[in-house]
Amino acid sequence: MPPGCCLPRCSNRGRVAFPKDVVLRAEWIQAVRRESSEEKHKLWQPGPSSVVCHSHFTASDYITETSYGTTPTYRKRKADAVPSIFLWTSRPNGNDREERLISRNKRQRSLKAASVTSESDLPNEFICDADTNVAYECEVSSISQDDTQLISDSTSSEVHVCDCKFCNHCNHHKTDCEDAATNTDTTPMMSVERFIHNNEGMLFYTGLATYKDFRHVLYSLGDASYDLNYLYYKVTSLSIENQLFLTLIKLGQHTRNFELSWWFGISPKGVENIWITWVNYMYYQWKEIDFWLSRDWVKFYSPSDFFSKFPTTRVIIDGTECLVMKPKPPVAQQSTYSTYKNCNTIKVLVGCTPGGAVSYISDAYGGSVSDQQIVKRSAMMNMCYPGDSIMSDKGFNVQDLFAHQDVAINIPTFFKKENRTCGRTVL
Repeated sequence: MPPGCCLPRCSNRGRVAFPKDVVLRAEWIQAVRRESSEEKHKLWQPGPSSVVCHSHFTASDYITETSYGTTPTYRKRKADAVPSIFLWTSRPNGNDREERLISRNKRQRSLKAASVTSESDLPNEFICDADTNVAYECEVSSISQDDTQLISDSTSSEVHVCDCKFCNHCNHHKTDCEDAATNTDTTPMMSVERFIHNNEGMLFYTGLATYKDFRHVLYSLGDASYDLNYLYYKVTSLSIENQLFLTLIKLGQHTRNFELSWWFGISPKGVENIWITWVNYMYYQWKEIDFWLSRDWVKFYSPSDFFSKFPTTRVIIDGTECLVMKPKPPVAQQSTYSTYKNCNTIKVLVGCTPGGAVSYISDAYGGSVSDQQIVKRSAMMNMCYPGDSIMSDKGFNVQDLFAHQDVAINIPTFFKKENRTCGRTVL
């Protein structure tokens, strides 16, 4: 007996094995959309016995004519066929739509008959002709969402709009109702289009001053932004600009996926798909940029007062720690535990120019690593020239690392028990 189909929620027996071609095999894995049970945010990898049943292939995936022009005696699948019929892509057939349309029409006729009997209670100016097939408000409210879609798709003439001066039981003018229907705003609750002229809102949510800066950030990512290889599936319901806007909001505000799904009108899984894809894409695109400024540019943008006191300062460095989830392996727990923060963190060395521009970001290390070890492992030792100076906090005692390069380290004075502002001893 053949093994079961490997696709989620499919109980059929499969006979089609995954192709050996690397490119075609990757297309099959992407089409299946099965998540790995061992590692989160990773696609499932098929094994030697993983198969797919024939119900996931369309008729166009099979050869209909042989090389001799005859009909094949058995169904033979094309070499480049990819499964495309799944539960999340299937749609109701025409028979189901017709049956639902008939049942809906019956329900409308019964509701109309009940409403006609009560027309005598309404003023004469609000009564419509009983022979006219009218879509009453009570009828519209009883129609489900699927039926509403059927009404828009159907060519049936059984449902008409009332031609009287007023709509059924409400006292709104007909033109007012038409204006309300045509002027409905379909833009999501949160979109970048709403912040084109709202600089304060753009700065609050993304950290960018204007919409022009936002467009500049998108332009810096290149044309590949419009042809991304997403983690789970290709996103078509949200524009590229709004996908970047969502990512920047999550980076700046640490907003939860559930809240972002409401704001942008997508599912929480879609937010996760966009977030992980764009963060990885931005990392690989921007890591190629050289942020380290030359000595002349640092002096040019340095404040005058700062330059008069520290003219040789090339960079100001400091360490920062970011909280992480407690890892399961004991070795990882020990390497990421920070005694300073009393929790598991990762530590990064950040450097900025006197003018305030970030010019260096090191690799991330476990929270147990000291500041001196990060500087020793970083590339900053080879980036400063003789005669430069580095300004740092008291934890960076790295004078011996830069002494042979003639690079000075400016560290604040160590105050023991004295007040730093007035010089008095603290009791």
